[in-house]
Amino acid sequence: MQEIQSVRLTRECEVTQIPSGQRMTMGADTPVDITQSLGGAYTVRSPQGLFRVDACDADALGFAVSDEAKPSDSGEPATEQEVWESLKQVYDPEIPVNIVDLGLVYDLVMEELPEGAGRRVQMKMTLTAPGCGMGPAIAADAQNRMLALPGIDDASVEVVWDPPWHQSMISEEGKKTLGIA
Repeated sequence: MQEIQSVRLTRECEVTQIPSGQRMTMGADTPVDITQSLGGAYTVRSPQGLFRVDACDADALGFAVSDEAKPSDSGEPATEQEVWESLKQVYDPEIPVNIVDLGLVYDLVMEELPEGAGRRVQMKMTLTAPGCGMGPAIAADAQNRMLALPGIDDASVEVVWDPPWHQSMISEEGKKTLGIA
């Protein structure tokens, strides 16, 4: 079990409310307890509730921002493979396996926007159970990660229920992590 660490935000930063997925700004010097860190993102508890702090804002918690979380300055738009890799950093806070290896991503389509205005990514995903209250937060995390990639100017995440998810959709790597390989 991960040890809870108490810190104060060193600067104002955007956070995602859990489980609603709503984005808001949390002020500098706000006290938070870091309850989990997966995929570079942090789950924090404050007097206002639970929130996700994106990897690009790790410095607001007193940590270094990883190279993967820093904006790319290559000038090249993200490839489909890079989109998939970014989605491997999205986790259900209750399961230590990313949404790709859990088999939750059903479809991913990238297309050019008109007049060279960047790329659009449309994704369909499901959840492990229809009653999962974390759905909006997970979908928002996936959308934000895609939008953070260079050249991705529009991203949407649709949660679907057909086909229903089942454990056989978990990748071999995911099964190994969960101890069910």
